Amino acid sequence: MASLESLRSIIDGVAAVDWRRAAGLDTLEFKHLTGYPGLIHSIFTRHGGYSSGPFSELNIGLSCGDDPQTIAQNRTLMLTALGFKTGVFIDQVHGDDILVLQQGMDYRKTVWCLEEKKMPQPVCADGVVSDIQELGIVIQTADCQAVILFDPVRQVVANVHVGWRGSVANILKKCILVMTDAFGCYPKDIIGGISPSLGPCCAEFIHYRKELPKTFWPYRCGKSDCFDFWQISRMQLVEMGIPSENVAAANICTKCHCNHFFSYRTNRVTGRFGTVVGLKKRCVKKRVPPRL
Repeated sequence: MASLESLRSIIDGVAAVDWRRAAGLDTLEFKHLTGYPGLIHSIFTRHGGYSSGPFSELNIGLSCGDDPQTIAQNRTLMLTALGFKTGVFIDQVHGDDILVLQQGMDYRKTVWCLEEKKMPQPVCADGVVSDIQELGIVIQTADCQAVILFDPVRQVVANVHVGWRGSVANILKKCILVMTDAFGCYPKDIIGGISPSLGPCCAEFIHYRKELPKTFWPYRCGKSDCFDFWQISRMQLVEMGIPSENVAAANICTKCHCNHFFSYRTNRVTGRFGTVVGLKKRCVKKRVPPRL
């Protein structure tokens, strides 16, 4: 496994994220999200867990072929590192469904409580929006993006799984609409972060004319068949009214750095690393006027 110095050298060259240790695990945090009291978020690497072989080490993906008990240990390790006792792990299917978890709902069957040994049957969805405190929302990736969204005014968080199919379906647009319609958020208040994922150096689509809409073609990189999906996600968020300066990308390619992050394009049999966001109790909800 690659050295800590190697990981830190990568992060030192990225303006948007900082490296930190959380209970002995290597994590990344978006700099523009760290100043909000009560907001907890982290992007975990593949280092520090219990899995072995192609899933080494911190694999949290159940559909990879890894041992479920080991995965449960890894998930517990990850959530505990951030101080969460409950977490949401969805069954990601490359669709555009958004799971809404709102205060006042009975969401207990949806979440995994670390005190219970049995993990619940996950809901099929590719994004979660919530205003519930003490709940870690987890997205699992290995080249796809995890996009964190946060409204500091209405204290709402979202975590979205964005693969290329999700980009084509514009799942980010749907997520923003859920935030505005169900929670009263205004796009101008929302702050976003795009996790390490397949970069413009490696996101090759040789059949892009059939797979990708023409609106994506301007993001083709030079004469290659690679596309900049970091900029595509930024474009989709900005089109929904989020200020461009509110969106930051980690700009770390998982295929180029598969020694630190799981990469499906590098190794078909591999694990999934986690991106987590949630609200802590000390985050006091502000009184805001209702939308007119």
